[in-house]
Amino acid sequence: MRDMHPMLVLSPKAFNARTSILIGLPMTSSVSNAGNPFALDVSRGNDQRSFVLCHQPKSFDWRHRRAAPHPWKALTAQQLRDACEGLNDIIALV
Repeated sequence: MRDMHPMLVLSPKAFNARTSILIGLPMTSSVSNAGNPFALDVSRGNDQRSFVLCHQPKSFDWRHRRAAPHPWKALTAQQLRDACEGLNDIIALV
């Protein structure tokens, strides 16, 4: 992925603040993900398509990269649960 992309942050704020590391799932607007069973469609209405890539968990130093909150701020609680379930389908933590 080129340029800046939003990320669904899964790690808690206390962890992120203490370590400068966050763990999350990248997001993209590429419609090529529409048929991907591990890409969760989180589009809002008729806006541009948006997908959470549950199969690509990432971690990085958010301070070093100067990460900032996305204008959407947060997904719905159900979308967060769906993304966590998608990731769990792959890594089977619970």
